[in-house]
Amino acid sequence: MTDPNAIQASELDQLPDRDPEETAEWQASLDAVAKAAGPHRAAYLMRRTLERAEGNGIALPKLLETDYVNTIPTAAEPGLPGDPAMEARITAWNRWNAAAMVTRGSKYGVGGHIATFASAAWLYETGFNHFFRGKEADGSGDQLYIQGHASPGIYARAFLDGRLNEQQLDNFRRESGGNGLPSYPHPRRLPWLWEFPTVSMGLGPLSAIYQARFNRYLTARGIKDVSQSHVWAFLGDGEMDEPESTAALALASREGLDNLTFVINCNLQRLDGPVRANFKIVQELEAQFRGAGWNVVKSLWGSAWDELFQLDTTGALVRRLREVPDAQVQTYQTRDAAYIRQDFFGKDPALVEMAKLLSDDKILECFHLSRGGHEARKVYAAYKAAVEFKGAPTVILAQTVKGHTLGEGFASKNANHQMKKLTVDEFKTMRDLLELPIKDSDFVDGVVPYGHPGADSPEVRYLQERRAALGGPAPARRVHPVAPLPAPAEKAFASFDKGSGSQNVATTMAFVRLIKDLVRDKETGKRWVPIVPDEARTFGMESLFPSLGIYSPKGQTYEPVDRDQLMYYKEAQNGQILNEGITEAGSMADFIAASTSYATHGEAMIPFYIFYSMFGWQRTADQMWQLGDQLGRGFLVGATAGRTTLTGEGLQHADGHSPVIAATNPAALTYDPAFAYEVATIVRDGIRRMYGEAAPGEDPNVFYYLTVYNEPLPQPAKPSATGIDEGIVKGLYRFNTVESAGISVAAANAPRIQLLGSGTAIHWVLKAQRMLAEEWGVAADVWSATSFTELRRDALEADEALLRGEERVPYVRKALHGAEGPVLAVSDYMRQVPDQIAQWVEQDWSSLGADGFGLSDTREGARRHFGVDAESVVVAALAQLARRGEVKATAVKEAREKYGL
Repeated sequence: MTDPNAIQASELDQLPDRDPEETAEWQASLDAVAKAAGPHRAAYLMRRTLERAEGNGIALPKLLETDYVNTIPTAAEPGLPGDPAMEARITAWNRWNAAAMVTRGSKYGVGGHIATFASAAWLYETGFNHFFRGKEADGSGDQLYIQGHASPGIYARAFLDGRLNEQQLDNFRRESGGNGLPSYPHPRRLPWLWEFPTVSMGLGPLSAIYQARFNRYLTARGIKDVSQSHVWAFLGDGEMDEPESTAALALASREGLDNLTFVINCNLQRLDGPVRANFKIVQELEAQFRGAGWNVVKSLWGSAWDELFQLDTTGALVRRLREVPDAQVQTYQTRDAAYIRQDFFGKDPALVEMAKLLSDDKILECFHLSRGGHEARKVYAAYKAAVEFKGAPTVILAQTVKGHTLGEGFASKNANHQMKKLTVDEFKTMRDLLELPIKDSDFVDGVVPYGHPGADSPEVRYLQERRAALGGPAPARRVHPVAPLPAPAEKAFASFDKGSGSQNVATTMAFVRLIKDLVRDKETGKRWVPIVPDEARTFGMESLFPSLGIYSPKGQTYEPVDRDQLMYYKEAQNGQILNEGITEAGSMADFIAASTSYATHGEAMIPFYIFYSMFGWQRTADQMWQLGDQLGRGFLVGATAGRTTLTGEGLQHADGHSPVIAATNPAALTYDPAFAYEVATIVRDGIRRMYGEAAPGEDPNVFYYLTVYNEPLPQPAKPSATGIDEGIVKGLYRFNTVESAGISVAAANAPRIQLLGSGTAIHWVLKAQRMLAEEWGVAADVWSATSFTELRRDALEADEALLRGEERVPYVRKALHGAEGPVLAVSDYMRQVPDQIAQWVEQDWSSLGADGFGLSDTREGARRHFGVDAESVVVAALAQLARRGEVKATAVKEAREKYGL
């Protein structure tokens, strides 16, 4: 075997050494220190030397971990401004009311979380008192991503501030009565308070990064200067296990997002137990973030530890803290001083001597109570360091105790995440600890009271004065009164009405052509935000590169290889396109930030995110829910859609189910347009509804999902019949009849059938229409079903109206009323998509679709495999008519044999 040391020496030999003797002296010095003072001393010297080199800007690999101590020494901490005693009283009230709210709600069995806010109270309170900017100054303020399980503490502060009342607190997690509070940050449920939904773990940190990045984008493009806005993301150490939590760390550092701070509450616990039982999560996270280029600030130990660190003249204490696994730290939290003396201090002779100088009370104070995240001074120092650091984002690793101040029954217990209430005696102990003026007699019939010092109390006045100085209440969501965007010029849409003539055009290309015209609109063009995950060339969007530019904070520091070509790759500091690379999750986070800019910044932006259809809803449906919860507006475009239109790619690319998933999202208006003029009509309606004048009863807080196809086909002219636009938007209209299509039917008194086609399937249906007439004497009318999902929703609303005693006929029933014969619906998606409307169709119903897994083949081969090609449609239509006795049963067998089915 090769000696690994020899390999290392060989590698070093490849580096030029202009002074080998000096190098040997340094190495000999290190060997001497290790021999004389031990390896710990040698390691200490090396770390300090590397830190000095880093501080002097010498290009060396960074240390990934530092000692398990506070980044900011006590002597370097800035003074805490304001009135610390007053802030402590305010925090005490908020702790109490947060716990009371959840405990009082427990009698209804609705759940709630007490321990998270108890651990993080000072992390929030310090920010609210000194850092978090409200929206009353510039309309944007700071963006706060609140940890979902800490919501009771935020409600408690809003109660103290007068923004919530006791009835609302008592309706925590009981919203159906109309005066309740949602369990977690849900903008759709409490839109005046919450800006960002965060409880789907991992999406908060990902979205925060892209929000900070989008802020820079808005400023760079001259839409609005939001350079003073700071993004704060409050996270749990357990949440960092989610891949999305760390998916974009490199982006944040690469683009120097010093307008972003992560605050990770390291209480060392997740839902079932320790986050890293046998390891140290703080050190792991530090290495991960430092390796990604972030500034890391650790706030681990409270001031009670200062005496211990002063006594540590050998470094034994720091070494011991570094080696004790997290689960054992949790155990110390619940054990007496004798146990800690033996297990922690007893492992090293120097620590044994140190422990002799410490009282039991001192040991318990340090190991039970004193954490960096529980002291306003420590937290303030960390926050100040974060906002003043330039050139990179900052992560604050704040160590806390989960269940802090809730008593021995909660603190650091593995089950405390599921513990929903305190007993009266536990509340009284908490009251005494927090020094709150709540009397025993206030506990009426064993019910814990809410506490409030009074609307004109010094505490409330101080709280409100601090918020006024920082720009108003926070968190707060404001939809600023802005004028609707003017509608783009009609010619951009009308140009598609005449069709493509003899040219074959895919609907993907039709959409891109429409966007090219819309981004040139003088009024609204600059507000479009094209988002694409490294597939722009696939979708024919490369022509937008030189005209719009790809956003990059560095501009273009190189000469592109295709500079001499018309459609060269162009990056620019004010670029309009967000080309995110191979990350659908990052692109969706971009989309969410842009789609909610109308509320976050008072600037309406029109994002469209175009993606490989299969890699949208299947991969990032959780973010689509986040988008709906955050009341986002914009266009999601699933390109290369359908199960049979993308030749050769096969199962993992053949999308036959996205509309099924999209149908489950109440905020998603799902369309499967067949023709270019349908695409234009839907986009025009979306701009009107989301950004213009929504009709009475229309919710503008929706997003449009369009499927577009990569199959070049003739694009017909828009029919001239009345009601076409209404049908396109509502989901169904008659495209033609066999008579209007000029197709002669072989038989007199021909049986008739209604063929519904959605998306690209309408082309097989049109072919089947002609075959049925000319070969089998059957007259077929063809309908374009632009949205089975919207038809179903309209029908469901009609059913609900009927329960209220209101007569209302579903649109699909009105549209098909009087249509002769049965109905056969055909889709390039699963039959579940068209079958959504079956129960509201009065005629006999059947459907064809591409169920099962996709496969690699030609389009023709795939369609024959799934039984959705024109020949299969003909056979299915004949079978449906045969069941009704309108064609001979032998015709079905004859057709199968004729077409080789």
